[in-house]
Amino acid sequence: MKQTIFSRRNFVKNTGSALGLLPFLPLSEKLKINEAVNKKIVCVGGHPDDPESGCGGTLARFANEGHDVTIIYLTTGEAGIENKSHAEAAAIRKQEAIDACKILNAKPVFAGQIDGDTIMNNDWVAKMQQLIGAENPDLVFTHWPVDSHKDHQIASLLVIQSWLRVQQKFPLYFFEVCAGEQTMGFHPTDIVDISGTQEQKRKAVYCHTSQDPPGIYSCGHASMEDFRGRELGVKAGEGFVKMIGKGQGGLT
Repeated sequence: MKQTIFSRRNFVKNTGSALGLLPFLPLSEKLKINEAVNKKIVCVGGHPDDPESGCGGTLARFANEGHDVTIIYLTTGEAGIENKSHAEAAAIRKQEAIDACKILNAKPVFAGQIDGDTIMNNDWVAKMQQLIGAENPDLVFTHWPVDSHKDHQIASLLVIQSWLRVQQKFPLYFFEVCAGEQTMGFHPTDIVDISGTQEQKRKAVYCHTSQDPPGIYSCGHASMEDFRGRELGVKAGEGFVKMIGKGQGGLT
């Protein structure tokens, strides 16, 4: 079976090159995740559990290799627990996010917007730019903007505007969540092998007990990890779309 996996990976890579296509190669590999220089990775999600479920395996890979990882949560999930006030839900979900970040070896930052009532305006673009800029990132992840959840869209648009205002100084990649129900029209340019961090990601997701972790996985995430892994020829994967800026080409 191991030989089959590597043969499939080589087939995808070699076939893509022969056809003049960009092959699916691990994003972490392209960014030299194992190089000695410490990198700063930032992920922006709409709510606690979004970064963990969307790219927790990739964030764990970076952190495990000694790179600094920060997760910025746009909201604290105030509207996400039935029969709880916003204040009560925020307290619960903030702690769940902190616990998840401990598992991922990431630093949590809470931007302060309100779950279900997120805002896209000049003030918040400036604030997001400031939050991201304070981390001086080498790489940023956020939601794919074509998403049924308004908060996911707002998180993505705020990051895109921040990226434009710093003249695209950091690579920007989009992750997917609950494919088909929330993230739509997503066709990855990169896939990261998370076979070695899949269980670490699961433990982080399961910190969000108020959000029904089995339900998160049944909302396509288990299938997504399996399918993206199959595309790459490994056990489990996470897919990403790279934002292409002015004068930038595809993956090299």
